[in-house]
Amino acid sequence: MEDKSGAAARRRFIAATVVDAVGNGIYVPLTMLFVHALTGQSLTAIGTGLTLAGLGALAAMPVVGILIDRHGGKRVYTGALALRAVAFALYPLASSYPAFLAVALAVAVAMWASAPSQQSLIGDMTAGADRDRLLAWNRSLRNGGMGFGALAAAGMLAVGDGGYLTAALALAAAFAAAAVLVALIAVHANGTRSAPAEAGGGYRTVLADRRYRRLTAANFLIGFAYTAQAIAMPVFLTRATDLPDAMAGIVFAVNTALIAGLGVPVARLMSRARRGRGAAIGTAVFALSFAAFAFLPALDGAAAVVAVLAVAIVYTAGELIHAAPAESLAVEAAPDHMRGRYLSVYQLSWSLCRTLAPMLLGLLLDAGTWQLWAALAAAVLIGGAILLGTDRPRPRPRRCPCPQPPETGDLRTVIEA
Repeated sequence: MEDKSGAAARRRFIAATVVDAVGNGIYVPLTMLFVHALTGQSLTAIGTGLTLAGLGALAAMPVVGILIDRHGGKRVYTGALALRAVAFALYPLASSYPAFLAVALAVAVAMWASAPSQQSLIGDMTAGADRDRLLAWNRSLRNGGMGFGALAAAGMLAVGDGGYLTAALALAAAFAAAAVLVALIAVHANGTRSAPAEAGGGYRTVLADRRYRRLTAANFLIGFAYTAQAIAMPVFLTRATDLPDAMAGIVFAVNTALIAGLGVPVARLMSRARRGRGAAIGTAVFALSFAAFAFLPALDGAAAVVAVLAVAIVYTAGELIHAAPAESLAVEAAPDHMRGRYLSVYQLSWSLCRTLAPMLLGLLLDAGTWQLWAALAAAVLIGGAILLGTDRPRPRPRRCPCPQPPETGDLRTVIEA
């Protein structure tokens, strides 16, 4: 009965993850146009409001961590999805600026709270190799869902303003359904809820954890490699090369397809290595792709197109190799009873990186053609060097006379594990 219950919980989690990712894929690429069509605010006012909302969400992350530790990742993730459902339903009514700010803040807090609460829920649902596999499937489904959502967003542009209103209501309904799915997940005792949150202290304990401080610092530096794809690469490809503007979209599509299709197999392969060492290998591949990007302006014509696609594949390989062990290491290194606080601090490193990236990457783009890639390569290599010191020796496996289940990584195995 427990196996069937666990399989049902994974199915509900996966369905909610897909809805979450598709919703982000629709909203994120067209945020400015989406809000402008629904509220009628000026683009300057919208940009300022979204920045303020992002800063508010950043300040809310410590509270999110406390809520996860007190109430569990399941409840906080359910609440985040429900908050987004309410916010999108209210967006068409947010015609005044204070109302727009309130809705934008609700959306930002809910989006940023989803990652740590979702990871904490995975930690509550699974352990060991099962946890790594579910994390890998979660990443792949997120990327696939984001890509599908981006295609749907492109279709919205053809419909016009009426399409945005329909999308807002559809997103509200979808996130409400996802919240119900997560609320129905049965989380079995996994050792994660046995200790009360108050038993291990607060954020002072997290900040005193030297190993986790290293993980967070490394993630902040390596995060610039991920933000570069959306912020710096399109500008670089259209300004520093003679390639058509559509090339940036093709690079994004190749990246999304490869991560969605190869995320789980690569994660299974990387599980054989120590997590810190495996993630550090990914940063070296990142650095190799950045070095190659610096030489692209010297090419033109068909050679440039082939080179860009080849370098994009190398960049994606770095992302695939780094992401799986890095995320598993962040979840594994967090004590069960304080996982919410730990993962919220880890999420803060992502959020801070994404907040600073537009300014820093813009300055580097204006500095010249190679300065950007040299700085990114240095950042990821320093982050990789830090990760090498985060591994702990693995305990020697005990021989078990019991037959071991096959090491498969397909979705049915993940669900039925």
